[in-house]
Amino acid sequence: MAIEAGARDPIVLCLNRAGEATAHRIAALLGAAVHGREGRVDTADIFFPNALDHTRMLFQAGTPVIGVCASGILIRAVAPVLADKTTEPPVLSVSDDGAVVVPLLGGHRGANRLAARIAKALDATAAVTTAGDVALGVALDEPPAGYRLANPENAKDVMARLLSGEGARIDGDAPWLADLPKGDITISCTTAPSDAALQFHPQQVTLGVGCARNCPPEELQTLVMDTLTGAGIAPGAVHSVNTIDLKADEPACINLAKTLDRPFRLFTASELDALTPHVANPSDVVFAEVGTHSVSEAAALAQSNGTLLVAKRKTANATCALSLAPAPLTSLQGRPRGKLSIIGIGPGQHSWRTPEASTLVAEAEELVGYGLYIDLLGPLAHGKQRSDFPLGGEEDRCRYALERAGEGRNVALICSGDAGIYAMGALVFELLDRDANAQGVTDAARRVEVVSTPGVSALQGAAARAGAPLGHDFCAISLSDLLTPREDIIKRLHAAAEGDFVIAFYNPVSKRRRTLLAEARDILLQHRPADTPVMLASSLGRPEENVRYRRLDALDVDEVDMLTVVLVGSSHSRLAQLGEGPRMFTPRGYARKIDGDLAEDGRRSAAPSPLPPSRMETGT
Repeated sequence: MAIEAGARDPIVLCLNRAGEATAHRIAALLGAAVHGREGRVDTADIFFPNALDHTRMLFQAGTPVIGVCASGILIRAVAPVLADKTTEPPVLSVSDDGAVVVPLLGGHRGANRLAARIAKALDATAAVTTAGDVALGVALDEPPAGYRLANPENAKDVMARLLSGEGARIDGDAPWLADLPKGDITISCTTAPSDAALQFHPQQVTLGVGCARNCPPEELQTLVMDTLTGAGIAPGAVHSVNTIDLKADEPACINLAKTLDRPFRLFTASELDALTPHVANPSDVVFAEVGTHSVSEAAALAQSNGTLLVAKRKTANATCALSLAPAPLTSLQGRPRGKLSIIGIGPGQHSWRTPEASTLVAEAEELVGYGLYIDLLGPLAHGKQRSDFPLGGEEDRCRYALERAGEGRNVALICSGDAGIYAMGALVFELLDRDANAQGVTDAARRVEVVSTPGVSALQGAAARAGAPLGHDFCAISLSDLLTPREDIIKRLHAAAEGDFVIAFYNPVSKRRRTLLAEARDILLQHRPADTPVMLASSLGRPEENVRYRRLDALDVDEVDMLTVVLVGSSHSRLAQLGEGPRMFTPRGYARKIDGDLAEDGRRSAAPSPLPPSRMETGT
């Protein structure tokens, strides 16, 4: 496993048959998938209809993109979403004949190195334009695996000085910098702290920690920093933070790993206890508590396969130890803390999916969800393990996702719309909150990191298609009595009707449930006009999308299915006939506010005449 967190496999894009052979050669070299343009490519792992949209989607998800196509296509695709060169993934273009490889973006995030590798395999020219790579053959802010740059903010200035003719003096062993011209710019490459202009640290020091439950985070952090200082070790030389898996959810350990910006790795008690002959301070007391004779010393050794550099140091609630590996470490032992991302992907179309949602999907090892929702991810789901569950298996779905994350996996639970609105988000937290004896989840599952990301909800998507029906107070009511008692639904319908809310009905009907929507219509007709506009939005964001409007008194249950969102206006909602068709909106009262403001101004001075009603209504 590569130590770089979040590194992803690249995707090779092929846009026509002329570049197909080149695309597959690159894919074979990198072990990557080929995504091909529909109708223009014969063989691919995934086909897509629009090159610009597809490239932009991959880029926003943080996926390196290698396009066998003209550079301009890739530039036009990603230009609207360019933001931060320090986080953007590599983007490369390759000519159809494979003669030229051009790194367009991410030169210092792997693109130049990737271009060189591809060019060598294809016997091509790598058109690298990054100044350092061209003139000096190195990128100072991209050290090789096993090394870390402690002060990347200085790299640009140092490179400028080297390009202007100055030379460097290397302290320590940095073989990739051996050919730099000699001079006075100081560059260090040791595990010790340094005041050099550039400070590289070989990743040879592993940190093992242990602590009592709910140890104050500052106590563990102070202990670790004091230990590093006493040993003459720079924080940047720490390869990883390691402990027993029982501490996967310990805030002190998690915060320490975030502060050091290092991977957090976990080992079982048996894995740690196997190292008892090599630790300095075995303890029967610790063994009685957690099943291993050592936590901090054994965890440091388990990661490094080296020797103890600093034996266990402790405070009232925390312990730590350091181990030294014989060479810079380029891989990780143990397992990560599991992660469950609860993801709402919106109604379906990728342009309505948030970049954060796409990124979490791209990072996940396994996708869990209703099969249709996973299918809507399209290319983002390709190559990932997926576990499909049917409708009605919601609790099994959430429990499975949590338990898989409890094994150390990065799992994405895929929901449509927003995962926290009539979806799986609440059920995940309900399972975590239950006692294990009350059909909750295991202790391992309780220790995982849980992330929720917002999605475009069905009511938002429907409202956007309509115009602005949610311009004033609104509510959402599910008409499914599978989970909510029917009497509660009726009570809420009466309350919403009396409150004159715009209402979004979820789960309006099914094959079995055919009466509640009609009852809702009749209840609402007791409190708002018969011509109140109603929007029916089916399959939002999908090719079969269908939006239509009805009067409240003409709402027909047979026009509605489970894929339909029903938006019922308040007594103030209107349907405006515009050039592009009917648009539904609910005024918030700005016209009254304008009247009131003008009246107040009139009392203070000679105010201009109020705007004509037609202008107030249109907001012009």
